[in-house]
Amino acid sequence: MLLSSERSPMNKTRYALAGFGLALAAIALACGSSDRSDFIDADAGRGSGNDGGGLGQSFPDEVSDAGAGEDRAAPPPVPIVYAHSPGTLYKVDPVTKNVTVVAAFNGGCSSVIDLALDEDSNAFVTTFEGLYRLDTGTATCTLIARGSYPNSLSFVPKGTVDDTAEALVGYNGATYVRIDTATGVVSTIGALKGGYTSSGDIVSVTGGGTFLTVKGNVCNDCLIQVDPKTGDMIQNYGSVNHDAVYGLGFWAGTVFGFSEEGKVFSIEWANNQLVTKDIAVANPPPALAFWGAGSTTAAPAMSEDGGGIPIIK
Repeated sequence: MLLSSERSPMNKTRYALAGFGLALAAIALACGSSDRSDFIDADAGRGSGNDGGGLGQSFPDEVSDAGAGEDRAAPPPVPIVYAHSPGTLYKVDPVTKNVTVVAAFNGGCSSVIDLALDEDSNAFVTTFEGLYRLDTGTATCTLIARGSYPNSLSFVPKGTVDDTAEALVGYNGATYVRIDTATGVVSTIGALKGGYTSSGDIVSVTGGGTFLTVKGNVCNDCLIQVDPKTGDMIQNYGSVNHDAVYGLGFWAGTVFGFSEEGKVFSIEWANNQLVTKDIAVANPPPALAFWGAGSTTAAPAMSEDGGGIPIIK
């Protein structure tokens, strides 16, 4: 998940000033004309309709720079949840629930085991042999480092693992690790305790929760909330009614699950319990198996009505 904003540029007419041009300028000034959109600032090379410049005139900064110091909200993230089989990248529109193919992975990454996206939708994937940067438009991989990496990945918000930046994290079984996206170096942060281990994937959202599918202690698979600072469990929501859930995404209060059986489903909260709903995949290839999923940490944390899976902060 593209939202775009189009603006129609102002039509600016150029006048050739010759002969009596200076006289015309004097008349314009004397009359106090306010139609500046008809002039071009020859020195700055900009249209003067909004800049206050015409025939070399200068106008107060508060006119030309109006609003320059105001905070502008960042555009909302594109509503997409990504998922993948070992060899193909998919995307899901979390609003329409439409599932489509992006492309086959290329650029040297085969048997992709998970992916993660940061707040700017920069994507990274792991394979059995390395860490790669991913172009989500073409499914092209660029190698960062070779080595062994987790099959449950997510970025977590700044202020959790790192005070100044988002961090790429993952689980090796019950061990919670951080991965340096520049060098590929893996370092241990903490652990998931109580007899649980990661069964598939982790997903996190700024202003919301960090969620993980786990097995152990009669769970197979359960959804839990974890502390992104330590990797340990905060609360257990219960079963997601699917096994081998190797991919998780998130959008507007809803978790999206992707299983090795090729199932796509939403995970919501109603009547104090998890509710899962299957999402159809049109014309799925034979033996479709999802091995991972991911979504931007800038995804909306709650639905428009303020609902979502409850979290403990």
